[in-house]
Amino acid sequence: MGDDLQSRRTVIAGVGAGGLALALTACGGSAETTQPAAGGSASQSGALAGGTLAKTADIPVGGGTVFKDQKIVVTQPTSGEFKAFSAVCTHNGCTVGNVSDGVIVCPCHGSKFAIADGSVKHGPADKPLPAQQIKVEGDQITLA
Repeated sequence: MGDDLQSRRTVIAGVGAGGLALALTACGGSAETTQPAAGGSASQSGALAGGTLAKTADIPVGGGTVFKDQKIVVTQPTSGEFKAFSAVCTHNGCTVGNVSDGVIVCPCHGSKFAIADGSVKHGPADKPLPAQQIKVEGDQITLA
């Protein structure tokens, strides 16, 4: 019976480690794309074909999209006005997670930044997100 109990423990430990590895892979993968939520946010990796970061229709008005691979967040504070900021939080260097209710949100410590100018709306961050250069031509948004 001792060997049988040990075998069950080994199997359970193996499943637990495998499940953890699967969960870590799912959370840390670079191909994460989420659909815009009610608050108007999305998270994407990679760029579209031809060097295009996004289409203007992909960035919700009053919201934005985080492009994790490029470490950039693109927002549309008002219809037709597109802004871009570094997606690296100025507090502790985490990548911001999403855009919700008109602010860019860092999941690490809860800092929030304005979608219009990257200014701090809620700490602990005390410096704004640096602006980034993008180019909007027609319905295409590219890095400048």
